[in-house]
Amino acid sequence: MPTFDAPDGTRLAYHRKGSGGDQPLVCVPGGPMTPSAYFGDLGGLAARRELVLLDLRGTGDSARPADLAGFRVDRQAEDIEALRAALGPERLDLLGHSASGDLVLAYAARYPERVRSLVLVCARARTAGIDFPVERRREALELRRDEPWYEDVRPAFERAVSGEADDADFALLDRLSYGRWDTAARTHAAACAEWFDEEAAAAYLAPGAFDGAGAARAVLTGLDAPVLVVSGELD
Repeated sequence: MPTFDAPDGTRLAYHRKGSGGDQPLVCVPGGPMTPSAYFGDLGGLAARRELVLLDLRGTGDSARPADLAGFRVDRQAEDIEALRAALGPERLDLLGHSASGDLVLAYAARYPERVRSLVLVCARARTAGIDFPVERRREALELRRDEPWYEDVRPAFERAVSGEADDADFALLDRLSYGRWDTAARTHAAACAEWFDEEAAAAYLAPGAFDGAGAARAVLTGLDAPVLVVSGELD
Protein backbone atom coordinates (compact mmCIF):
# COMPACT_ATOMS: atom_id res chain seq x y z
CA MET A 1 0.00 0.00 0.00
CA PRO A 2 1.68 3.24 -1.11
CA THR A 3 1.78 6.21 1.24
CA PHE A 4 2.97 9.81 1.22
CA ASP A 5 3.28 12.64 3.71
CA ALA A 6 0.88 15.58 3.81
CA PRO A 7 2.39 19.04 4.39
CA ASP A 8 1.59 18.80 8.12
CA GLY A 9 3.32 15.41 8.38
CA THR A 10 0.17 13.26 8.42
CA ARG A 11 0.86 9.97 6.64
CA LEU A 12 -1.74 9.39 3.92
CA ALA A 13 -2.45 6.29 1.87
CA TYR A 14 -3.83 5.57 -1.56
CA HIS A 15 -4.73 2.45 -3.49
CA ARG A 16 -4.03 1.63 -7.13
CA LYS A 17 -6.52 -0.32 -9.21
CA GLY A 18 -6.59 -1.32 -12.85
CA SER A 19 -4.43 -0.27 -15.75
CA GLY A 20 -4.58 1.82 -18.89
CA GLY A 21 -4.34 5.46 -19.83
CA ASP A 22 -1.23 7.60 -19.95
CA GLN A 23 -1.63 8.48 -16.25
CA PRO A 24 -3.98 7.46 -13.44
CA LEU A 25 -7.33 9.02 -12.61
CA VAL A 26 -7.15 10.28 -9.03
CA CYS A 27 -10.46 9.58 -7.25
CA VAL A 28 -11.42 11.47 -4.09
CA PRO A 29 -14.21 9.94 -1.98
CA GLY A 30 -17.19 11.75 -0.50
CA GLY A 31 -18.99 11.40 2.80
CA PRO A 32 -17.56 13.72 3.89
CA MET A 33 -14.62 11.76 5.27
CA THR A 34 -15.46 8.29 3.97
CA PRO A 35 -12.73 5.75 3.03
CA SER A 36 -12.11 5.20 -0.67
CA ALA A 37 -12.99 1.48 -0.42
CA TYR A 38 -16.58 2.15 -1.51
CA PHE A 39 -15.37 3.16 -4.99
CA GLY A 40 -14.63 -0.48 -5.81
CA ASP A 41 -13.46 -0.53 -9.43
CA LEU A 42 -15.62 2.50 -10.25
CA GLY A 43 -18.24 0.53 -12.13
CA GLY A 44 -15.68 -1.37 -14.21
CA LEU A 45 -13.60 1.66 -15.23
CA ALA A 46 -10.48 0.00 -13.79
CA ALA A 47 -10.61 -2.46 -16.69
CA ARG A 48 -9.40 0.30 -19.02
CA ARG A 49 -7.97 3.04 -16.79
CA GLU A 50 -5.62 3.01 -13.83
CA LEU A 51 -7.30 4.46 -10.75
CA VAL A 52 -5.66 6.01 -7.71
CA LEU A 53 -8.11 5.96 -4.80
CA LEU A 54 -7.15 8.41 -2.06
CA ASP A 55 -7.96 7.67 1.56
CA LEU A 56 -8.56 11.11 3.03
CA ARG A 57 -6.86 11.87 6.34
CA GLY A 58 -8.34 9.91 9.21
CA THR A 59 -10.10 7.44 6.89
CA GLY A 60 -9.21 3.99 5.58
CA ASP A 61 -5.45 3.44 5.79
CA SER A 62 -4.57 7.11 6.27
CA ALA A 63 -3.49 8.49 9.64
CA ARG A 64 -5.60 10.89 11.65
CA PRO A 65 -4.13 14.41 11.94
CA ALA A 66 -2.98 15.61 15.33
CA ASP A 67 -5.08 18.76 14.96
CA LEU A 68 -8.79 18.56 14.09
CA ALA A 69 -8.39 21.76 12.05
CA GLY A 70 -6.48 19.64 9.55
CA PHE A 71 -9.77 18.09 8.45
CA ARG A 72 -11.12 21.37 7.08
CA VAL A 73 -11.93 21.01 3.40
CA ASP A 74 -9.88 23.93 2.12
CA ARG A 75 -6.83 22.73 4.04
CA GLN A 76 -7.11 19.22 2.61
CA ALA A 77 -6.57 20.69 -0.85
CA GLU A 78 -2.88 20.61 0.04
CA ASP A 79 -3.14 16.83 0.52
CA ILE A 80 -4.13 16.45 -3.13
CA GLU A 81 -1.16 18.57 -4.19
CA ALA A 82 1.13 16.39 -2.06
CA LEU A 83 -0.34 13.31 -3.74
CA ARG A 84 0.28 14.83 -7.18
CA ALA A 85 3.90 15.44 -6.25
CA ALA A 86 4.23 11.86 -5.00
CA LEU A 87 2.69 10.41 -8.17
CA GLY A 88 4.76 12.61 -10.48
CA PRO A 89 2.50 14.04 -13.22
CA GLU A 90 2.58 17.77 -13.83
CA ARG A 91 -1.23 17.87 -14.09
CA LEU A 92 -3.87 15.60 -12.58
CA ASP A 93 -6.94 13.92 -13.96
CA LEU A 94 -9.15 14.33 -10.91
CA LEU A 95 -12.53 12.90 -9.90
CA GLY A 96 -14.54 14.11 -6.92
CA HIS A 97 -17.66 12.36 -5.69
CA SER A 98 -20.43 13.80 -3.52
CA ALA A 99 -19.01 15.89 -0.65
CA SER A 100 -15.53 15.76 -2.16
CA GLY A 101 -16.78 17.95 -4.98
CA ASP A 102 -16.03 20.73 -2.49
CA LEU A 103 -12.50 19.41 -2.04
CA VAL A 104 -11.50 18.90 -5.67
CA LEU A 105 -12.94 22.32 -6.55
CA ALA A 106 -10.90 23.85 -3.73
CA TYR A 107 -7.83 22.18 -5.21
CA ALA A 108 -8.66 23.32 -8.75
CA ALA A 109 -9.16 26.89 -7.54
CA ARG A 110 -5.85 26.88 -5.69
CA TYR A 111 -3.84 24.98 -8.32
CA PRO A 112 -5.62 25.48 -11.66
CA GLU A 113 -2.40 24.88 -13.56
CA ARG A 114 -2.19 21.39 -12.01
CA VAL A 115 -5.57 20.18 -13.30
CA ARG A 116 -5.60 18.35 -16.64
CA SER A 117 -9.24 17.27 -16.38
CA LEU A 118 -11.95 17.31 -13.74
CA VAL A 119 -14.90 14.96 -13.18
CA LEU A 120 -17.62 15.89 -10.69
CA VAL A 121 -19.95 13.00 -9.83
CA CYS A 122 -23.12 13.92 -7.91
CA ALA A 123 -20.89 16.55 -6.36
CA ARG A 124 -21.28 19.37 -3.88
CA ALA A 125 -19.90 22.75 -4.98
CA ARG A 126 -19.97 24.94 -1.88
CA THR A 127 -16.34 25.88 -2.56
CA ALA A 128 -17.66 27.77 -5.60
CA GLY A 129 -20.58 29.29 -3.68
CA ILE A 130 -23.16 26.83 -5.01
CA ASP A 131 -25.32 24.84 -2.61
CA PHE A 132 -28.60 22.95 -2.62
CA PRO A 133 -31.32 25.00 -0.89
CA VAL A 134 -34.08 23.24 0.99
CA GLU A 135 -36.53 23.87 -1.86
CA ARG A 136 -34.36 21.92 -4.30
CA ARG A 137 -33.91 19.08 -1.83
CA ARG A 138 -37.66 18.93 -1.37
CA GLU A 139 -38.07 18.75 -5.16
CA ALA A 140 -35.67 15.80 -5.20
CA LEU A 141 -37.72 14.10 -2.50
CA GLU A 142 -40.91 14.57 -4.50
CA LEU A 143 -39.32 12.75 -7.45
CA ARG A 144 -39.42 9.66 -5.23
CA ARG A 145 -43.11 9.92 -4.37
CA ASP A 146 -43.87 6.49 -5.88
CA GLU A 147 -41.27 4.70 -3.76
CA PRO A 148 -42.70 2.36 -1.09
CA TRP A 149 -40.66 4.16 1.57
CA TYR A 150 -41.78 7.69 0.64
CA GLU A 151 -44.38 8.11 3.40
CA ASP A 152 -41.78 7.21 6.04
CA VAL A 153 -39.02 9.36 4.59
CA ARG A 154 -41.07 12.53 4.02
CA PRO A 155 -41.64 13.35 7.73
CA ALA A 156 -38.04 12.39 8.49
CA PHE A 157 -36.95 14.89 5.85
CA GLU A 158 -39.04 17.65 7.41
CA ARG A 159 -37.62 16.90 10.85
CA ALA A 160 -34.11 17.13 9.39
CA VAL A 161 -34.93 20.49 7.80
CA SER A 162 -36.18 21.82 11.15
CA GLY A 163 -33.16 20.46 13.03
CA GLU A 164 -35.21 17.93 14.98
CA ALA A 165 -34.08 14.69 13.29
CA ASP A 166 -32.60 11.82 15.26
CA ASP A 167 -30.42 8.89 14.15
CA ALA A 168 -33.45 6.90 13.03
CA ASP A 169 -34.53 9.76 10.78
CA PHE A 170 -31.09 10.02 9.18
CA ALA A 171 -31.12 6.27 8.59
CA LEU A 172 -34.42 6.68 6.72
CA LEU A 173 -32.96 9.53 4.67
CA ASP A 174 -30.24 7.19 3.36
CA ARG A 175 -32.81 5.96 0.84
CA LEU A 176 -32.58 9.27 -0.99
CA SER A 177 -28.92 8.62 -1.77
CA TYR A 178 -29.61 5.54 -3.90
CA GLY A 179 -31.45 5.01 -7.14
CA ARG A 180 -32.65 1.63 -5.86
CA TRP A 181 -33.02 0.74 -2.20
CA ASP A 182 -31.93 -2.87 -2.69
CA THR A 183 -29.56 -5.23 -0.87
CA ALA A 184 -26.46 -3.61 -2.36
CA ALA A 185 -27.66 -0.16 -1.30
CA ARG A 186 -28.46 -1.33 2.22
CA THR A 187 -25.04 -2.96 2.54
CA HIS A 188 -23.30 0.17 1.33
CA ALA A 189 -25.34 2.44 3.62
CA ALA A 190 -24.54 0.23 6.62
CA ALA A 191 -20.82 0.38 5.80
CA CYS A 192 -20.95 4.16 5.48
CA ALA A 193 -22.65 4.38 8.88
CA GLU A 194 -19.80 2.35 10.39
CA TRP A 195 -17.19 4.54 8.69
CA PHE A 196 -18.81 7.86 9.54
CA ASP A 197 -16.71 10.06 11.82
CA GLU A 198 -18.99 12.83 13.07
CA GLU A 199 -16.11 14.80 14.58
CA ALA A 200 -14.09 14.75 11.35
CA ALA A 201 -17.14 15.56 9.22
CA ALA A 202 -17.93 18.58 11.39
CA ALA A 203 -14.32 19.77 11.12
CA TYR A 204 -14.43 19.32 7.33
CA LEU A 205 -17.22 21.91 7.21
CA ALA A 206 -15.88 24.14 9.98
CA PRO A 207 -16.50 27.91 9.87
CA GLY A 208 -14.28 29.57 7.31
CA ALA A 209 -14.06 26.55 5.02
CA PHE A 210 -15.96 28.31 2.23
CA ASP A 211 -15.07 31.94 2.90
CA GLY A 212 -13.17 32.21 -0.38
CA ALA A 213 -16.05 31.00 -2.56
CA GLY A 214 -16.23 34.16 -4.66
CA ALA A 215 -12.54 34.15 -5.50
CA ALA A 216 -12.60 30.40 -6.12
CA ARG A 217 -15.51 30.72 -8.51
CA ALA A 218 -13.66 33.40 -10.48
CA VAL A 219 -10.65 31.09 -10.89
CA LEU A 220 -12.80 28.07 -11.76
CA THR A 221 -14.64 30.05 -14.44
CA GLY A 222 -11.37 30.35 -16.32
CA LEU A 223 -10.13 26.80 -15.68
CA ASP A 224 -8.21 25.61 -18.74
CA ALA A 225 -9.25 21.96 -18.52
CA PRO A 226 -12.21 19.85 -19.62
CA VAL A 227 -14.82 19.37 -16.90
CA LEU A 228 -17.41 16.58 -16.85
CA VAL A 229 -20.38 16.92 -14.49
CA VAL A 230 -22.31 13.69 -13.81
CA SER A 231 -25.58 13.68 -11.88
CA GLY A 232 -28.11 10.96 -11.22
CA GLU A 233 -31.60 11.43 -12.62
CA LEU A 234 -33.09 11.44 -9.12
CA ASP A 235 -30.36 13.40 -7.30
